[in-house]
Amino acid sequence: MSTKRHTSHIPKTLASIGLIAVAAGAILIPSTDDATIPVRTAPEIRGLEAAVLVAPPHLPAPITRDHATKVIINLEVVETTRPIADGVDYTFWTFGGTVPGNFLRVREGDLVEFHLTNHETSIAPHNIDLHAVTGPGGGAEATFTLPGNESVFSFTAMNPGLYVYHCATAPIGMHVANGMYGLILVEPEGGLEPVDHEYYVMQGEFYTQGSVGEKGHQAFSYEKALAENPTYVVFNGAVGSLKGDGALTAKTGETIRLFVGNGGPNLVSSFHVIGEIFDNVYTEAGSAPTHNVQTTLVPAGGATIAEFRVEVPGTFIMVDHSIFRATDKGALGLITVTGDDRPLIFNANARLITD
Repeated sequence: MSTKRHTSHIPKTLASIGLIAVAAGAILIPSTDDATIPVRTAPEIRGLEAAVLVAPPHLPAPITRDHATKVIINLEVVETTRPIADGVDYTFWTFGGTVPGNFLRVREGDLVEFHLTNHETSIAPHNIDLHAVTGPGGGAEATFTLPGNESVFSFTAMNPGLYVYHCATAPIGMHVANGMYGLILVEPEGGLEPVDHEYYVMQGEFYTQGSVGEKGHQAFSYEKALAENPTYVVFNGAVGSLKGDGALTAKTGETIRLFVGNGGPNLVSSFHVIGEIFDNVYTEAGSAPTHNVQTTLVPAGGATIAEFRVEVPGTFIMVDHSIFRATDKGALGLITVTGDDRPLIFNANARLITD
């Protein structure tokens, strides 16, 4: 996660993990300076604010305050039927009415008062496990909520990073497979380095009774889920959600930060943008960046942060590079970049370049 920095490319506000790579054997040895487990304490809390919740692929603006505060988050579980593909409907279980759920953004040290409401029309109880929580169940036991009810608990955001949240009500896999996941960002004390665009992309699998493209309303298939054989693998809850009017946009020369999550519940994502190389990747959304990365793995229940500058105009395709998932099951989205051509970087017709 890029923080505001001066001379060092490695974030100073986070405890970066020093690793020594041993040739051939690929043994990773923690360096002595960076391997210390920190003692974390809750800071002084100043003020109170209500969290701004934003639906994907967008997210709340970066945090500008220089202190920890009390943040009130109000998130509602809604069960809703909508298209998952052209002519195909599915009943999603959601946080905030979208898949993935609303993006949550707080600052390291914030005291979060979390209100989870389960809409009265829901057919099932729900809860939430936030991987950013230091405490039993990530809040799951504290937030078990029947339809028409509300649960409240609090936690201090101790560790900076990008974390998955999801429902953990039994059967957990079914709740997650119905779309109950999202991301929460805990910004480091020093904030993030500014970029031109931040976007929120999350992969998930859906297991329907019918085959790919079979029309009408499709019910959840527990048998397919147990076999880890999804009908659809998609970004942001539906085939084509990040195409057409939903495509991400930028101009040449601008910088993009992608907050990428994987709700699972089963598959690991091989996240790749065709025609781009990630300048910085924060693997598993940890603190130390890796540079010049082509494809990055995002585990089920995990996340990553990918940053890059777009140099030339065109359409750039985000995929899960387990490629049949992209070409046949839906794990594909677009980034549309506008601006002047730069033929020395890329020229679709090299014969036009003359000496």
